[in-house]
Amino acid sequence: MGEGLTTLALVALGGALGSVARVLVAQAVTSGLGDSFPWGTLVVNVSGALLIGALLPLLAGFEGVVVSGSGSPGVALLVVGLVGSYTTVSSFSLQTFALMEEGSWRAAIGNVLGSVVLCLAAVFVASKAVSTLMGVA
Repeated sequence: MGEGLTTLALVALGGALGSVARVLVAQAVTSGLGDSFPWGTLVVNVSGALLIGALLPLLAGFEGVVVSGSGSPGVALLVVGLVGSYTTVSSFSLQTFALMEEGSWRAAIGNVLGSVVLCLAAVFVASKAVSTLMGVA
């Protein structure tokens, strides 16, 4: 198998695992907290941001290739495949739009602000924690 096909296979494997994990986590959260607010998607996206933040120091040196998945089997599998399919901006967008359509503007704005702030904070905290544990902070 060529390098390009190996990368695609790793992305596909990570994608399969991430998408199944997303459904299981979102369902578990929704069954516990209800569906009046998109808690499942919020938890998935924040935990995905936490994971990507933790991976960031471990993948230092691959900063420029994290989006494309090239250059490292770990980046392809974990970042592009697993975390890329686990987190979901499309569900976030659809659920926020649905809140707006039903007139729940406060919940929609809360979802946008909460998602952005919590996800950025999760990346920051996880990145700093792992860097500190690795002794590179």
